Amino acid sequence: MGQDTTRSTRKGLPPWARMLVTPLILLVAAALIWSQLPKGAYSTDLSRIGDGQPALVLIYDSTFMAGMRVMGYMDEIRDDYTPQVHFLVANVGTPDGRRLADQHGVRDGAVLLYSDRGTLVEQLPAPASVEVLRQALDRSLMATR
Repeated sequence: MGQDTTRSTRKGLPPWARMLVTPLILLVAAALIWSQLPKGAYSTDLSRIGDGQPALVLIYDSTFMAGMRVMGYMDEIRDDYTPQVHFLVANVGTPDGRRLADQHGVRDGAVLLYSDRGTLVEQLPAPASVEVLRQALDRSLMATR
């Protein structure tokens, strides 16, 4: 009268299903991580300001969070305005990014909106929502027409 350890009396998943659980969990985790990544890289080429197309420039500092939040807002509206607007990032960790931030007295998360000729049209200290950013971009586009 010992314990019955045959497969027919075991509870749980069949062996083939247990072998699939770990890869399935890894695949789902990878898909979730992938879906949270930004839609695409933003150009850091600030020479595009004033090249005949309006530009939205995010001042970004990797040691703070406001810039990442605003970049998420940019991700949400980018498809609505591309190709008529350049979406650029000025990283304050680079000389050009630091110069631009200092020139306008802004910090991480600030957005600078430029006309097609390179004139600063509007400056936002750190938009509080995607709608605030969208409205400012619409205003700046109307001002340049």
